[in-house]
Amino acid sequence: MVRETGAGVLPFCLFALLPLLAACGGSEKAYDATGTFEATETTVFAEQSGALLTFSVNEGDSIGQDQEVGLIDTTQTWLKIQQLGATKEVYQSQKPDMERQIAATRQQLAKARQEEQRYRELVADGAAPSKMLDDASSQVQVLQKQLDAQISSLTTSTRALDKQTAAADVQVSQLRDMLRKCHVTAPTRGTVLEKYVERGEFVAVGKPLFKVADTQDMYLRAYVTSAQLQTVKLGQRVKVFADYGDQQKKEYEGTVSWISSRSEFTPKTILTDDERADLVYAVKIAVRNDGYIKIGMYGEAKF
Repeated sequence: MVRETGAGVLPFCLFALLPLLAACGGSEKAYDATGTFEATETTVFAEQSGALLTFSVNEGDSIGQDQEVGLIDTTQTWLKIQQLGATKEVYQSQKPDMERQIAATRQQLAKARQEEQRYRELVADGAAPSKMLDDASSQVQVLQKQLDAQISSLTTSTRALDKQTAAADVQVSQLRDMLRKCHVTAPTRGTVLEKYVERGEFVAVGKPLFKVADTQDMYLRAYVTSAQLQTVKLGQRVKVFADYGDQQKKEYEGTVSWISSRSEFTPKTILTDDERADLVYAVKIAVRNDGYIKIGMYGEAKF
């Protein structure tokens, strides 16, 4: 009878301990850190002032990098470029033809040098007074100085016109840069999150036009305690779970891309491995989005 009693008590005890054992076994958390999914967001501003002639942006649209999505009125900028082009032609037409303008003086100088040489020979033979040679030499010197002055003046005028032409070229380059900035383009690929203006509105320099986020390469911003830091390193492969609510989760492969070097107080919406921890460190875990992860969605990480 004692044996029967012992055999009956043992199964009963095991049955009573099963819930406790299950509770102990299930006490291990399925995650090491929690956080929310974020994306790199970029706000695009107007770089020129004018009426927004076209603007093909809507919230939720997917746009590619350098894709043109709008155009600011370019009329005045284009007219200034045409005006400067005409101004450059005027400068070019004013440039002197140096060889033609000094040709007469060169010819006079050559003639004077011939006269000087002839009088030098006559004086040497005693057939002409030395004064005539002096007058011929003086004439050569005068014509040489006139030629030098003409060349200097024409060179200065040419350089001034060249500088004016170069300045016009710089202005044209500036205007072409302004013209380029009238074309509104997306600086990065992504999804349009917010739209701030409509087609036809007048926009000024610095006015925000729209916000775009790269929703393909997202990251989970999670928080770990100081005790967990020794188990986390850059480039580490991590299991990431996107939480859709009602215990619906989807697993992704992630990589630790950033670890904060400064602690902060635990955000109220964040659960940590040690719930008593007051200070935590933020980490970013890069995740390739398959289209189901949304900005602000709750997520978990298992290191």
